[in-house]
Amino acid sequence: MTDKGVLRSIEFRNDHDYSLQLNRWYLKPIGAWPEINESSVVENIFVPVQILICWTMAIFIGGPCLLYILFEAENIPAKLNAIGPLFHRAMGSVNYLTLLKRRRDLRDCIKHMEKDWQLIQRIDNREIMIQYAKFGRLISGICGVIMQGSTMLFSITRAMKTVTIVIDNQTMTMYPMTCPSYQKFIDTRFSPMNEIVLSVQFLSIFVIGASTAGICSLAAVFATHACGQLNILYKRLYELDKNNEKKNNSAEQKMAVIVEHHLRILSLISRMESIMHNACLVEIIGSTISICLLGYYSIMHWANFDGAKITSYVIVYVSLSFNLFIFCYIGEILTEQCKN
Repeated sequence: MTDKGVLRSIEFRNDHDYSLQLNRWYLKPIGAWPEINESSVVENIFVPVQILICWTMAIFIGGPCLLYILFEAENIPAKLNAIGPLFHRAMGSVNYLTLLKRRRDLRDCIKHMEKDWQLIQRIDNREIMIQYAKFGRLISGICGVIMQGSTMLFSITRAMKTVTIVIDNQTMTMYPMTCPSYQKFIDTRFSPMNEIVLSVQFLSIFVIGASTAGICSLAAVFATHACGQLNILYKRLYELDKNNEKKNNSAEQKMAVIVEHHLRILSLISRMESIMHNACLVEIIGSTISICLLGYYSIMHWANFDGAKITSYVIVYVSLSFNLFIFCYIGEILTEQCKN
C-alpha cells in the first residue's frame, strides 16, 4: 500500500466504461460491438438481425450502383460521379467486415483494458490513465462528428434539390439518388420507390459512417490506453532507479512486476497491430483516392459555383484528411512512447 491511497474496486469499472463509452455508442446500433459478458437470449437473436439488415442495405445500394457504372452511365463524367459514393461505401463495408471478423480479438483487447484498469492501485497512476482516456475519448468524439456529419452533409446536398424529368410526354420531379441505381433493376424515377430507395441510402450512409468512426475511434482508444500504460511503466522504472541503492528482495520483486507489466503492454500493442493493420491500409489508400475524386468534383462544379455542393466537398475533404491524420498520429505517439 502507498500513502496515495487505494482505489475502490468499483472505480475501475466506471473508468473502463468511460474510456469506451463513445465506441460502444457507434458500434452497438450496427451490431458490431463485442459483448464482454455473456449475451442474453434477446441479444443473441437481435444482433444477427442487425447485421443482416446492415449487409442487406449495403448490397441493395452498392450492387445497383455498380451495375449503373458498368452498363448505364453514358460517359466518363457520369461514371466518375457515381464512383465516389460507391467507393466510400466499399471502404465502409470493408471496415464493417473487419469489425465483425475480428470481434473476438476486439473482445480480448477490451478485456485486456479492463484488467489494466483493475490492476491500478495508486491514485497517481489512475490520474495518468484518466488523462489518456479523456484524450482517446476526445478523438473518438471528433471521429463520430466529422465522419458521420460529413458523409450525411455530402449526401443531403446531392439529394436536396429535385430534378425534372420527362417520361412519355409527362413531366415529373424526383430526388436524385446519393448513389445512382441501375434503372432496369430498381427504377427510382417514380414515387414512392424514389423516396424508399433514398431513405435506404441514408440508412446505409449511417451504417458506413458508424463503421468508419467505430474502427478509427477504437484505434485511438487502444493506442492512448497503451500510451498511458507505458507512462506508468516509465514512472515505475524511474522510481526503481531512484531507490536502487536499496538492493534487497523488494527491489527484485518490483523488477519482476515491471517486466510482467511490460509484457502485458507489448501483448496489447501486438493485438492492436493484428486488428488494425488491414483497416489502416484500407483507410490510407481509400482516403487518398477519395480525396482525388473530391478534387475532381470540386473542379467540375466550380464553373457553375454550386455553393452547397462545394462546401460539402470541403467538409468531406477535411473528414478524409482527419482519417489519415488519426492513423498516422496514433502510430507516431505510440512509437515515441515505446522509444522512451
